[in-house]
Amino acid sequence: MKEEVRLMKGNEAIAHAAIRYGCDGYFGYPITPQSEVLETLEELMPWETTGMVVLQAESEVAAINMVYGGAATGKAVMTSSSSPGVSLKQEGISYIAAASLPALILNVMRGGPGLGTIQPSQADYFQATKGGGHGDYHLIVLAPSTVQEMVDFVGLGFDLAFKYTNPVMILADGIVGQMMEKVVLPEQRPRRTDEEIRRQCPWAADGRKDGRKRNVITSLELESAKMEVINHQLQERYRTIEQNETRWEEIDVEGADYLIVAFGSIARICTKAKEMAAEKGIKVGIIRPITLWPFPTEAIEKAAQGKKGILCVELNAGQMIEDVRLAVHDSIPVEHFGRLGGIIPSPEEVVVALEEKVIK
Repeated sequence: MKEEVRLMKGNEAIAHAAIRYGCDGYFGYPITPQSEVLETLEELMPWETTGMVVLQAESEVAAINMVYGGAATGKAVMTSSSSPGVSLKQEGISYIAAASLPALILNVMRGGPGLGTIQPSQADYFQATKGGGHGDYHLIVLAPSTVQEMVDFVGLGFDLAFKYTNPVMILADGIVGQMMEKVVLPEQRPRRTDEEIRRQCPWAADGRKDGRKRNVITSLELESAKMEVINHQLQERYRTIEQNETRWEEIDVEGADYLIVAFGSIARICTKAKEMAAEKGIKVGIIRPITLWPFPTEAIEKAAQGKKGILCVELNAGQMIEDVRLAVHDSIPVEHFGRLGGIIPSPEEVVVALEEKVIK
């Protein structure tokens, strides 16, 4: 199947990308604003074309444990949900991370805390980048700002998940999930055979009954010394990921007097704000973290040199700002601007915040 140019929502694009990138199984549960992922998969019926399993589980907890089981067999499996639903999945995500299994999780964020609102938010930053569940673990976290990146990050997410045998989260805000844009869909990846899975995933449980050693997948270890070894192995993997997989985008950073740091769709609003600030003679550069974990700490530290101040713009009360402040070591002022409750800031508001909070 050749590349196709289509107009679709971010959530719809995720579903198409999952099929095109060879996903073996999707297990989910409807919740606004990401329900179109499951609905689109049901409409496309990939079980008739690629053999992909699509199942609406009885709950978010059931869905993530189905992902756990599928990942343990070496299959490319995924789930999607929105903020309260992802909260329910956290125990299972921690189990998957501890068992060193590849899996893809989509979170299309809505406002909270609690059931909150169905409007867009970026308030799950802490939940995604600081673990979310119990224990010392990390997810690789990708933050798309366009519908095209929603497509691309499905393929990238699966590639990273299998490369590091670690779960990956696509952390999208509700704006990207619901907006419609032109996208280029990739060619169909061929489905892996059972033999290819055994070769690529020698750790996978495959129900062997021919006398060979069976692989047992678990996150349980009752001996403290062995559990410490497992934790050290995880931490070594995370250091490797930090060295090799940190991603970010820079816009007009060189020669700027001020920086704006923003991720997801809010970075696009800030790009327009940068243009409006330039009309006032204010030189602004933008850094957009693409991986929220690993966070582009060194890139922000370098970009901040010689700057007069930084404005973090987030659709929350101030979460990423903590990582930005750690990156610059209090060498320059770092301020926050955000809207809450699902209210999306305008470029004009961002410029005003820059003038009042940073430039003063």
